[in-house]
Amino acid sequence: MGLNIRQASVIYPSADGRPPVEALRKIDLEIVNDDFVVALGASGCGKSTLLSLIAGFLSPSSGEILLDGSQVQGPGADRAVVFQKHALLPWLNVIDNVAFGLKLQGVDEARRYEIARGFIKLLGLGDFETSRVYSLSGGMQQRVGIARALTCDPKVLLMDEPLGALDALTREKAQELILNIWSSTHKSVFFITHSVEEALFMGTKLIVMSPRPGRIAHRFDLPFSRQFLGGTPAREVKASREFIALREEVLKIIFSDEEAAA
Repeated sequence: MGLNIRQASVIYPSADGRPPVEALRKIDLEIVNDDFVVALGASGCGKSTLLSLIAGFLSPSSGEILLDGSQVQGPGADRAVVFQKHALLPWLNVIDNVAFGLKLQGVDEARRYEIARGFIKLLGLGDFETSRVYSLSGGMQQRVGIARALTCDPKVLLMDEPLGALDALTREKAQELILNIWSSTHKSVFFITHSVEEALFMGTKLIVMSPRPGRIAHRFDLPFSRQFLGGTPAREVKASREFIALREEVLKIIFSDEEAAA
């Protein structure tokens, strides 16, 4: 059944004498199993607010959010979040960080380590199981964060600019890694980025959001992640005529929205 957002709006109440802020207006979005939905738009368009609604960190001012037919009323293990800042526990090693969510759920030690080791291996961290996370590179720390999110077997994986702090080369490798993990786990993904190229390469669906109040102004179905997973090298995908044309179209939309909001 997947995730259904129906006419969801968010209005932040007035504070310090300032008027209320309408962050999102009447969002309709469906994310079915195996979707990789990417949200793109200028700063302040409500991308992170929308992710917070799905995660259950916020409640909509109006409208509703349903996951497999049940109303989302707060955070839950059926949704896992990977932030730009990995938010790992520095006093724990890799495997204890990855297994931490299962520990909170009361899973016994042998079983949670078994599950954690599977995802550590999947993320290419098998040689670093007992390493302290502060000793790892930024890219490796982000992989630990992704492994931790996957251990609880969420229905939806929420990713809020998870690659934004990485250098260009590490970021491209991480894009490919995330796509391979998504392909092997069949999770639904909601992914936020400021990079048009990243959005086009990774998503199966793209939503472009307008400046505040955030609305879904444009929707695109994307073939490029499937092309990569089908064996076409990533740089060849990104250099294709179709990819470049759509990149320029989306950039034109975003620049036009920014000028209109100025």
